[in-house]
Amino acid sequence: MKTVELNNQVVQLTADDRALIKAVEGGLPVVSRPYEAIANNLGCSEQEVISRLQHLIDNGAIKRYGVVVRHKELGYTANGMVVWNIPDDKVDAMGACIGDYDCVTLSYRRPRRLPDWSYNLFTMVHGRNREEVTRIVAEIVESCGLQNIEHTILFSTRRFKQRGASYTENTTTTKHKKLQLVK
Repeated sequence: MKTVELNNQVVQLTADDRALIKAVEGGLPVVSRPYEAIANNLGCSEQEVISRLQHLIDNGAIKRYGVVVRHKELGYTANGMVVWNIPDDKVDAMGACIGDYDCVTLSYRRPRRLPDWSYNLFTMVHGRNREEVTRIVAEIVESCGLQNIEHTILFSTRRFKQRGASYTENTTTTKHKKLQLVK
């Protein structure tokens, strides 16, 4: 059994828990009964898979369970990372306001890197084209009261990776060799 500390709470993960997490972290099978397919691969019942996932969610081992949408395939070809220079005492409230928009998929705070980088809030806005993203950002500025806040839209030009994170052991491989420093 493996012990993991989550928000000051200790969660005991069994080998079965880790196998289940590994089975779902890459996505659910696209079949009429995905939990049954997972159960068949793990050698248990569909109800056991559903119950165990619910237990892992309830005790905090799984914080969020959702889909990774490949927005380009859905027609959302413009992605703008909007960087904001928000006063520190207002960044939590403004981040929450911006994050309330359905088209915003990320909203997170980062430290400034002065003197070169004054931005402390990063939000990803998706649209069908750059004009739509620009219009949405103008709406966000208006509705969240950000008229006097410095911001810039950094549009994506290339996509490298789009999938959920992997947390189980031995699930990733790399095509790149690590550099070895020689003195």
